[in-house]
Amino acid sequence: MKLFIYKLLLALTLSLVVKSNAMAQGMPVYDNTNFISFMKSLLESGKQTAELLKTVKFLKEQKENIDKVNSVIKQLNAVKELAKNNQRLYEMVQEDLRQILNSPYIRPDEVGRISDSFQGIIENSMMSMDYIDQVLSNDNLKMTDAERTAILKEKELQSIEMVAEIEAKTRRYREIIAFRQMQDKINNREINY
Repeated sequence: MKLFIYKLLLALTLSLVVKSNAMAQGMPVYDNTNFISFMKSLLESGKQTAELLKTVKFLKEQKENIDKVNSVIKQLNAVKELAKNNQRLYEMVQEDLRQILNSPYIRPDEVGRISDSFQGIIENSMMSMDYIDQVLSNDNLKMTDAERTAILKEKELQSIEMVAEIEAKTRRYREIIAFRQMQDKINNREINY
């Protein structure tokens, strides 16, 4: 009897479930106004996306342009520093070398060596400037702006080292002149006893 009641309840439950599904079947209902406004919003969204993509492309191009300008500015600053260092180098050599060579305490056999040491630095500076001119003006050298900037920075450091070398040589020769001048004064002093 219990088994019969369970079967009956199961059959009744199944018939209710099947019957409720059968009642829900029928013709689908569409709301055309919602569908049309949905399509309009999709089209508008597509237009906005297209405009955003154009804006992103424009901003990328502008960023690339700014990067190029920054690179050129770095190159110009490096060239400006190089020119300034080379100008300083030439002025130092002209003034200091003239003073050193005009000193009566420099021996004639030393004049050639002193001139050659200063001349070597000047020639190195001129070769660096020619190389920089080739790097900046020759399109045959396929370089990026970053590579050009790195070369210019390297040459700028070399020019700073050349200026320091000239200063050290000038200081050394002036110390030699001062020592010889003091030695001359000591050797040629008058003795008053």
